[in-house]
Amino acid sequence: MAVVHKGATIAPTKVEMVTGWMPRQRWYHGKGHVPQLRRVGGFRFEDPEGEVGVETLLLADEAVAPAVVYQVPLTYRSAPLEGAEHALLGTMEHSVLGTRWVYDGPHDPVYVSELVRTVLESDVSDDAQASVGSNARATGSATGQAAGSVTSSSVLTGEQSNTSVICRMSADGGPAEPLIVKVFRTVQDGDNPDVVVQSALTAEGSDRVPLAYGNLHGAWDGPSGGVEHGHLAFAQEFIPGVEDAWRVALVAAAAGTDFTARARDLGVVTAQIHAALAHALGTTEVTPEAREALVTSMRQRCAAAVALVPDLASHVDAVERVAASVRDVEWPALQRIHGDYHLGQVLDVPERGWVALDFEGEPLRPLSERVAPDLTQRDVAGMLRSFDYAAGSVALADAPVDATAWARGCRAAFLEGYASVAGEPGPDAAALVRALELDKALYEVVYEARNRPTWLPIPLGAVERLTSEEVTP
Repeated sequence: MAVVHKGATIAPTKVEMVTGWMPRQRWYHGKGHVPQLRRVGGFRFEDPEGEVGVETLLLADEAVAPAVVYQVPLTYRSAPLEGAEHALLGTMEHSVLGTRWVYDGPHDPVYVSELVRTVLESDVSDDAQASVGSNARATGSATGQAAGSVTSSSVLTGEQSNTSVICRMSADGGPAEPLIVKVFRTVQDGDNPDVVVQSALTAEGSDRVPLAYGNLHGAWDGPSGGVEHGHLAFAQEFIPGVEDAWRVALVAAAAGTDFTARARDLGVVTAQIHAALAHALGTTEVTPEAREALVTSMRQRCAAAVALVPDLASHVDAVERVAASVRDVEWPALQRIHGDYHLGQVLDVPERGWVALDFEGEPLRPLSERVAPDLTQRDVAGMLRSFDYAAGSVALADAPVDATAWARGCRAAFLEGYASVAGEPGPDAAALVRALELDKALYEVVYEARNRPTWLPIPLGAVERLTSEEVTP
C-alpha cells in the first residue's frame, strides 16, 4: 500500500494544477471557459517499486451546465521523467516529500503498466484515501483473451475525446501480441457502448472487430447527487500498420479504380456484425415513440439546415413527406448498432478483411441515446453517405476523374453484400434507408455550413437526390 502522508500540505494543490493544465487538452469540452473543478472521486494504483505516486482524479467541471466529469490520471515523481516533458503538468511542493514532478498518467509507464495489469488480472485499485469525493475502488474485468505485462508504451496523437496508449507486451518471458488501452477522459453514468458492444462481439467469436481484452469500471459522486458508475478504460487488440477504409476508398475513387468487390465485402461484414449483435444483446420491439423520435429528428435537422442554407427552403415539403413516411412503413425490431458508421471506422486488415471499430456512437449525443436500440438501417445509411463523401472529396480536389458513377457502383455493391446476409430488403426497409440517409445528409449540411463551407455541395447534392420524387433507394 502506498504511503499517504495525512496532514501534509502541497502547493499548488492538485486541483489548482489541473485547472491550469486542462484547457489546453484536446479532450476538454469547455473551450473558452476557465474550469471550475470539484473532486467527485478517485483511486490509486501501487507502484511495485514504491517510487512513483499513481493517482486518478475524477473531477466535475462546473464551469458548464450540466457539469462534465473528467478522468485525470496523475503520477507524482521525485525527479523528472526523461522524454515526458510534453506531459508535465508542473511541479508541486510537498511538505514531507519535497518537490514532486506531476505528469499526465497515460504518458507515464508506471501508470500504464498498473492500469493494464489491473484490467488483465481482474484486480482492484487501492483506495484514494482522500478527504473529499468518492473513494470507491476501480475494478478490472478481463475477457481472458490476453495476458502478460507491459514492456513499453506510447500514446497515440490526434485523438479528440479519449487518450489511447499502445502497449508492447511480454508473457512468460517472451513477446506477446500488443494491445491498445483507451482511457476515457469524459465519463458518464452508465456503461460505455464501445466496451459493451465489442466485448459482446468478442464473446460471439467475431473477428470483425478488434478482440476485447478487458475494461476498468469505477464509481464517483454524481455532480447532481447520488453515486454514478461507468467504464473508465478499455483494453483491446491492437492492429498495427493498416489503413482505414476511407483512405483505401479515396485512393480508388481518385484513380477511378473499381471498388465494388470491396464495397460488397463491406456490406457482408456489416450485416454479419448486426446479426451477431442481435444474437448477443437481443432486440427490442418498435414503439410509437421511436417512430416519432425519427420524424422529430428529421424536422429539427431540416430546420437547422434551412436556417444556415436558406436555399434549402424549397425542399422542406419533400423532407416532410419523407419523414412522415416512416410512420406508416413496417420497421424491423430495434437492436444495438454501431451508431456512427462510416469508412473511417473500418480498418483494412490483410488476410482478415474489414474490421470495424469505435462503437461509441455519435460522440456528441448523450450516453442514454447512444446505448439505446436503433435501426440497423442507420448504419447502412451512414456507410452510403460515406461513399458519397469519398466521391465528393475527389471532386473538390479537382481530380481528372468524375467519381459519381464510382460512388453509385459502391453504394449498390454495399447494399447487395448486406442483402446477401440479411436478406433482400422490401420497399419498407428501402424507405427507412432513404429517410435515414436524408436525416444524415441534413446533419452534414449543418456541420459543413459551420465548419467547412467548401464541402457543402456534397450534402446539398444528397438532399437534392433524396428528396426528388423519382429517387429509388
